Amino acid sequence: MVVASSTSASSSSELGSLFAAFDKDADGRISAAELRLCMKATLGEDVSAEDAEALVASVDADGDGLLDADEFARLVHAEVGEEERHRGLRQAFGMYEMEGQGCITPTSLKRMLSRLGAHQEIDDCRAMICRFDLDGDGVLSFHEFKIMMNA
Repeated sequence: MVVASSTSASSSSELGSLFAAFDKDADGRISAAELRLCMKATLGEDVSAEDAEALVASVDADGDGLLDADEFARLVHAEVGEEERHRGLRQAFGMYEMEGQGCITPTSLKRMLSRLGAHQEIDDCRAMICRFDLDGDGVLSFHEFKIMMNA
């Protein structure tokens, strides 16, 4: 989910406006249905009912199944942080990937490690990749790279 695309959206007046836009019935709370509807209308993101409920539950401090302004702010901040982390991982992946291939190969891993001063043999690089190569194709996709970085 991408609720806000920059940290500037975290200012209280912008968050208040965003909260009001999502709070369609103006009851001071955002339901999972309102969250889902607004994400579709404003961001073009089609979120399932289950995912919307999970997003609400992830920050619903009082357990009422609804987001008040503070809980909504926590959700926005969490999503902005996750987006920034994803961007950072994407940049790191780009440093290691084989140009234009969209994956990290043993050769591209060896090249980058050498640039960083950690000289490895190609077989060592294959072994490093093998541990996180979920589909067994001998290279790391971005998805596999994210799993590796979170391990």
